[in-house]
Amino acid sequence: MTTAVWIAGIGMTPFGRHSGKSVGELTRWAVTDALRDCGADLGALDAAFFGTATQGALEGQHMISGQIALRAMGIQRIPVVNVENACATGASAFALAVNQVRASAADVALAVGVERMNVGDPERTMSVFDSAYDVSDPEALTRSLLNLGGEVDEPGLGRRSIFMDIYAAVARNHMRLYGTTQEQIAAVAAKNHDHASTNPRAHYRKSMTVAEVLAARRLSYPLTVPMCAPITDGAAAVVVCSEAGLRRIGAAKQVQVLATVIGTGSDRDTSTFDEHLTRAVSGRAYEQAGIGPDDVDVAEVHDATAFAEIMQTEMLGLVPLGEGGPAALRGETTCGGRIPVNPSGGLESKGHPIGASGLGQIFELTEQLRGTAGPRQIAHARIALAENGGGFHRGEEAVAAVTVLGKV
Repeated sequence: MTTAVWIAGIGMTPFGRHSGKSVGELTRWAVTDALRDCGADLGALDAAFFGTATQGALEGQHMISGQIALRAMGIQRIPVVNVENACATGASAFALAVNQVRASAADVALAVGVERMNVGDPERTMSVFDSAYDVSDPEALTRSLLNLGGEVDEPGLGRRSIFMDIYAAVARNHMRLYGTTQEQIAAVAAKNHDHASTNPRAHYRKSMTVAEVLAARRLSYPLTVPMCAPITDGAAAVVVCSEAGLRRIGAAKQVQVLATVIGTGSDRDTSTFDEHLTRAVSGRAYEQAGIGPDDVDVAEVHDATAFAEIMQTEMLGLVPLGEGGPAALRGETTCGGRIPVNPSGGLESKGHPIGASGLGQIFELTEQLRGTAGPRQIAHARIALAENGGGFHRGEEAVAAVTVLGKV
């Protein structure tokens, strides 16, 4: 019989600019809040999984980042495993903590993710994204983008991550195949900026209209700045337990981890979306959880751009293939809609501190299932889904993680 795993505690800093905080201080903030949330102390932890994707590149702290950050706050002797898996780092740390408990190797495990990306050197920060594709064959990236999105002459667009060009090319391919429009992409961004306006932990908390999103500074077509995630600092932490662990710390059963699945891409024809990586990973997650897409009440998806939300809602089966854009324009994915997506504001508004983003999704969904999400609360939410992807290789994400949570 598989060991049941429960979310006992959650903690999350506000996402935004934390120029006065170190990685260690942000870590302490999130972990302390997660332990306080479940009534546990540091001595309750049996293992910890520490996620960061950029600290090595930006600060030179490679190899033992978790051991340093966690020991500074008093976490010692227990196993500490460092996790780096591109933008899916947070979800990967969570999956490892869950599997540690499932394997009966721990009763109480911690997953924490953290980034401090605003280091005063924008060029250096942007350079970290250049390692999230195959650096041994950069021409392959150029070929992939041309094959997907065609050649577009857009001079003078200004500084941006290479991933905005990647998402733009994939978006143009989707527009060609399914008739998705720039207005539909803008509707996603406007919806998420509106959701974030009621989230006290969000990087951006200003509502925007579709017209304002479309009129903003252009990035690579069809994307404008408000459609894209900002450079963000922050941390998030989750404590997971077996039933024995819950009894040990005195926490109640509230939110159960029904599935957590990670997958990598394959050598397939990526010019179409019918065999996309997230579709395969979510199928395994639904099977593991014993549910289907129609059972999901609320979702947090990896919207590093607004187009990505359209794509992922289709890949997760929340809407039919090609219907992500029209569904967003109709309001189906708002907090009051048929299938609320990114009630937190998503990465493009809540922010995207890479190693913390996946755990920030778990934080939001746990609040939704507990009924403590305030103005963003989705009524009667019982099944929640998170999708967290990262990197780019041969036409699609290099890694995708899907998590399913259930309310007791």
